[in-house]
Amino acid sequence: MAPGRVDLRGGGTLSTAATGSARTRTRRAEPSGSGHNGDVTSLMPTRTITIGTRVMWAIVLVAGVALVTCGAIVWALGHSSVSADATNRLEHSRDRIRELAAEGTDPSSGRPLEDVSAVLRVHIQRTAEGPGEAELGFVGTSSNTELVWVSSDNVSFRPEKDAKLLKHVTSRAAASESVIETVRTPSSSYRVLVVPVQGGSQHGALVHVIDLKVAESQLLRTMAFYAAAAVFTVALVTGLAWFAVERLLRPIEQLRRATESIGEDDLTTRVPVKGRDDLTALAAAVNRMLDRVQTSVEAQRNLLDDVGHELRTPIAVVRGHLELTDPSDPEDVHQTQLLAIDELDRMGVLIDDLILLAKSAQSDFITPVDTDVAELTEMVFDKSLALGERRWQLESAAFTRAMIDPTRITQAWLQLVANAVKYSSHYSTVRLGSAVRDGRLLMWVGDEGIGIAAEEIEVVRQRFKRTAGAQEMSSGTGLGLSIVETIVAAHGGRLDIRSEVGEGSVFTMTIPLEASPVPSSSETATSGDVGASPPEQSPTASKE
Repeated sequence: MAPGRVDLRGGGTLSTAATGSARTRTRRAEPSGSGHNGDVTSLMPTRTITIGTRVMWAIVLVAGVALVTCGAIVWALGHSSVSADATNRLEHSRDRIRELAAEGTDPSSGRPLEDVSAVLRVHIQRTAEGPGEAELGFVGTSSNTELVWVSSDNVSFRPEKDAKLLKHVTSRAAASESVIETVRTPSSSYRVLVVPVQGGSQHGALVHVIDLKVAESQLLRTMAFYAAAAVFTVALVTGLAWFAVERLLRPIEQLRRATESIGEDDLTTRVPVKGRDDLTALAAAVNRMLDRVQTSVEAQRNLLDDVGHELRTPIAVVRGHLELTDPSDPEDVHQTQLLAIDELDRMGVLIDDLILLAKSAQSDFITPVDTDVAELTEMVFDKSLALGERRWQLESAAFTRAMIDPTRITQAWLQLVANAVKYSSHYSTVRLGSAVRDGRLLMWVGDEGIGIAAEEIEVVRQRFKRTAGAQEMSSGTGLGLSIVETIVAAHGGRLDIRSEVGEGSVFTMTIPLEASPVPSSSETATSGDVGASPPEQSPTASKE
């Protein structure tokens, strides 16, 4: 039967000539213009890439990589599924031909199958091939077999037309064992089943072929749909990322504009603070930094103005007396010398005070340590006794410990004591003490001096400002209370003033207490009035 192969269902005759295997070769296109490496970038203007653009493209890149990775996984799983499904169909076909050969009867008519050729014919007639699937029947001897049966003409896939595939399966058809394998030819890749069928001296074989390219076409359509969906997803992610990043980084843009608008003459610009995210916290921190910068700059300006104003007076005084001094008059020279020394001493005190105020802006202005407040109170009281002839009273001492700078607190406390001595008469009463009230440490100095009018309390808090009564009683720089307030403010506290003209004043340093090893607020009277309590605070005299 070599001259012709019969299709029982279609009645057609196949040409013995193998179909031509015309091969179309595709050449990969070479990238054009690769031979010239012109310096294009040098001709383009330099442009700054914003952080928003970087973040957006990072998001897009991550999304793209994720989609590509998922696509690769889907393709690998789909390809594996196609191969596994083809193998399952081939195994099912193998089992059916073996069962049919073992029974030896036609299932539709019940007639016995006479030979191997009949078994192959019945099997091929009863097989419903899918797309890209066909069967071939080989009949002959164990040494040589020929193609006899093929699928009907209504089957679009014709494996017998692939010459290399036909040559391969023909050589396999004479084998004695079944095989399932993958065969690749220039035309396509195939999953092939070869099942030997033995009937007496006659030998046959069933060849079931599945074109993997056809089987993978559905997978390719699925991947094409996935690619389109991925492109749409990337475009959507790009748009959403641009919108989200723009809104997310808007505070940074506002921060940039705010910092650019800040100049030497305008330090009032602040960044709008909205929300509760990290950028909002950054904007708030920048605003706090700008507040500190503005305060520091304004303090420096005020300090320079005050220094210039206050130093001009003693310099003018010394210069004027030097110009009017008679060098031939020893007494005049001596008096001018004493005046110059006095003014220079006053300038020295002024400079020391100004240096202290300038240092207050530094982070190491105070060094808090665990301090015994009662011991500190008694030490300040003992030092105060040498400042003047007064009736000294230690009203109370707070038996507690506090994280304060004892050196700076002592400096501020003695400054208040010195003011009390300066603006009170001999043998008048000067009181001092400490106490704990409502989680705050109170340290005060009270006197029976000239007092301060209510409208002048805020005036004396200013640098170089003194009341008329204070100027009549003694000289001074007007920086004493400023130094005290600076030290107290560095501890997070305030200086309260309660005063009446002609009655005296009470200056109270109020500092918040942190947790201390001994939280007791017990007080004891060591001298003076027994059981004395801290002086009442006057709301009108307090400066927060």
